[in-house]
Amino acid sequence: MTGALDGIRVLDLSRVLAGPWATQILGDLGAEVIKVERPGKGDDTRGWGPPSTEIEGQSFSAYYLVCNRNKQSIAIDISNPEGAALVRQLAAESDVLVENFKTGGLARYGLDYDSLRAVNPRLVYCSVTGFGQTGPYAQRGGYDFLIQGMGGLMSVTGETAAAPVKVGVPVIDLFTGLYATIAIQAALRHRDQTGEGQHIDCALLDTSVAILANQGMNWLIGGVTPSPMGNAHPNVVPYRTFAASDGHLIVAVGNDGQFAALCRVLGREDLGANPDYLTNECRNRNRATLEPELEREIAARTSADLLAAMEAEGVPGGPINRVNEVFADPQVQARGMVAPVAMGGAETPQIRFPPVLSKAPATIRRAPPALGADGVEVLQGMGLSDAEMRRLAKAGAVHLPAAK
Repeated sequence: MTGALDGIRVLDLSRVLAGPWATQILGDLGAEVIKVERPGKGDDTRGWGPPSTEIEGQSFSAYYLVCNRNKQSIAIDISNPEGAALVRQLAAESDVLVENFKTGGLARYGLDYDSLRAVNPRLVYCSVTGFGQTGPYAQRGGYDFLIQGMGGLMSVTGETAAAPVKVGVPVIDLFTGLYATIAIQAALRHRDQTGEGQHIDCALLDTSVAILANQGMNWLIGGVTPSPMGNAHPNVVPYRTFAASDGHLIVAVGNDGQFAALCRVLGREDLGANPDYLTNECRNRNRATLEPELEREIAARTSADLLAAMEAEGVPGGPINRVNEVFADPQVQARGMVAPVAMGGAETPQIRFPPVLSKAPATIRRAPPALGADGVEVLQGMGLSDAEMRRLAKAGAVHLPAAK
């Protein structure tokens, strides 16, 4: 079964996470992805361990494994003129190129958008940078942690403003990868209609501003600068963690009917009938008196008993799972979120593409590649002879895997 993007070739010049996350998604959806890496070390994340796994004499970090499946790897030195020429030839035969060099960094090699548009006007060229192609910060390097701070996310994360906290996974990189994927598919649709490619300018800071979502709009509409609220919600009450007798759980009441049901579960129908708490607006305004009442009632019950009673009454809630508990969860297992992939005679677990498509499902067809492992295959597909490949390897333009 072929994916929805079967027939699309993606040239991946990106490293670390945001770009590789986007190209992996495209690969999961059926695209052919050719990952161009630096000879010697390759993608920075290959060495971002432990944890790492050793396969056929090469180390693969968990970080690298999470965002590089469904790709071929070729090791090309783009600072070598013949290496840059190889990449230009690949770009001429590709539908999409994704890169995350500093703004303007690829122009010196003739691999910038304007140069490649001249050889392939249909090319969709996606640049992922910290701050974008324009503006006073355009030449700065950007990293997820830095942008979480600059983009406001850390200012609303954690318990208090005195101790800013980043999110526990690199969400700015991941969201930027998702936005890049959406934009690339839109650009391909535009190309289908017009025959013309385009340049996509993705910035981590832009992403961070966009995902402020309700917090950003709270400021734009309400004029109040949001502050960290721990596990509480700025707009919805009760929507936070509570301490049961044996540990913490989440109560996520999203409407007035669910609040009335929670009050029944707790045996506190009086709270549900209290005019101060009848609507979410009232509860938000009076959370200082409501939440201590809920805390006392919840603290007297075990997590399991309370969650079971809440489920029976249709009140959203759940445990706070550690990562090992997530993968042991029966719902996660029933959904098949972990898929093994053959890799060097063994199996390596992969976390599957989340959406389930009924007609053109995402698939895992290739394990994350060893550095340069597919160089011969890629160059043969370009029509190069064995003699020409050996010449380019000798010239340092490309590093090919040793013959087995």
